[in-house]
Amino acid sequence: MEFEYIDAHGHLNDKAFDADRDAIKAELLEQKIATVVVGTDVAMNEKAIALANPEEGRYAVIGQHPSDGHPEVFDNDRYRAWAKLPEVVAIGECGLDYYWPEAGEWSGDEQKEKRRQYHLFAEQIDIARSVDKPLMIHGRPTKGTMDAYVDILAQLREASRAPGPEIRGNAHFFAGDKEIARQFLDLGFTCSFTGVLTFTTDYDEVVRYLPKGSILAETDAPYVAPKPYRGKRNESKYVREVYAAIARIRGEDPEIMRKQLNENARRFFAL
Repeated sequence: MEFEYIDAHGHLNDKAFDADRDAIKAELLEQKIATVVVGTDVAMNEKAIALANPEEGRYAVIGQHPSDGHPEVFDNDRYRAWAKLPEVVAIGECGLDYYWPEAGEWSGDEQKEKRRQYHLFAEQIDIARSVDKPLMIHGRPTKGTMDAYVDILAQLREASRAPGPEIRGNAHFFAGDKEIARQFLDLGFTCSFTGVLTFTTDYDEVVRYLPKGSILAETDAPYVAPKPYRGKRNESKYVREVYAAIARIRGEDPEIMRKQLNENARRFFAL
């Protein structure tokens, strides 16, 4: 089937969909909308893999989030086995999250926590390279800074100096500025945007700056529903609003942009 829209990052595996997940799957298939189901820990990864069905337009991404589920110990062998599955199209979401100290919810020693996140990210970079699949990057800086992005980029550049396949990836829910975007582009990465584009102009400059072949559209469902669905549970079908927002911001023909975003996602995930 030729899918008309591709949600590059959603969480159909989230408990928010437990009551009507089968109905949503059927609706997405009927509307020709593909979705990439992203894990954040062992339980969510298992659900993502179970939901994956490429013929019905569902794919899995497996990884351990840098700050969700702090107590979970990274099981390298399990992740390496998952990474080899054909329905797994990327590794993540992984990266660095420095938001929680600002929010007052990061307990303990800050430098120790940053080292933990660094090593967790490094393990997942290595796994992605071992199977030659892209990374799904989670980066969340301290308020008013770009610090997490700066450190992610430094770690990616450091890792890229080691022998092995080229490191590829996408900066999910991109909230950086043009300079950060430029540095991701220099590494060959893409940047993805959510329904936030429908209710703020904060990222319009970056959306216009990025080459049209380096943008992905995502929902991050069930979070951050776009207009006119704000305040409701977000769903992958609302990725159409993100497509439309990207076309509007860039001044592109919506149908041409739709085809471009689909091509970008197919190329990125090797669908």
